[in-house]
Amino acid sequence: MSRPRQHFSALDEVLLRADGVLRALTRTGMRQRRPSPALDVDDTATLAPEERRLSAALMRVNHAGEVCAQALYVGQAIFTREPQTRETLLRAASEESDHLFWCEERLSELDDRPSRLNPVWFTGSLAIGAVAGLAGDRLNLGFVEETERQVVEHLQSHLKRLPERDRRSRAVVRAMQKDEARHADTAVAQGARSLPWLMRSLMRLHARVMTTVAHRV
Repeated sequence: MSRPRQHFSALDEVLLRADGVLRALTRTGMRQRRPSPALDVDDTATLAPEERRLSAALMRVNHAGEVCAQALYVGQAIFTREPQTRETLLRAASEESDHLFWCEERLSELDDRPSRLNPVWFTGSLAIGAVAGLAGDRLNLGFVEETERQVVEHLQSHLKRLPERDRRSRAVVRAMQKDEARHADTAVAQGARSLPWLMRSLMRLHARVMTTVAHRV
């Protein structure tokens, strides 16, 4: 006899997502839906020490970015008004959690570690996401679009900087970039409102601070 399907309230779903993020950050009960794209890459090239350090620094930045993405989506979902918007945010957060695992796996392969400031990135991004959620669903979706467009540009810059021989990191970044572009397109299709110039500029400044610091710490 099959068990009845369990139904969750909107708040329950948001709290479950937040719990999943915290488990990922503390490496407790880590789960992912999709295997890393790097697993399909037969990379026998040995990276020079300086190449390995560069790849590790860039993947650490990407991992920190995914920590921020998880916190942003959770913060936005808490205060969103429309169930469809909340579902979109939580679905994107689930896909972004795969990116988190992919980056951490690649960092481990490179004998390196995530940013020590991940709790700081998470807390700050959660607050920013909550403010975006309170702004209303169209601006909330506009925030998603702008964030993801900026991330696509950021990942493209990493593809230019990653060593050509580091095919595994490049495969991860390309897969992430594809997902981010789709998230932005989904937000537009659901009625995203363009953000004011000042807000877009502040988002770029925040991202620049995070990427600069996470590159080293």
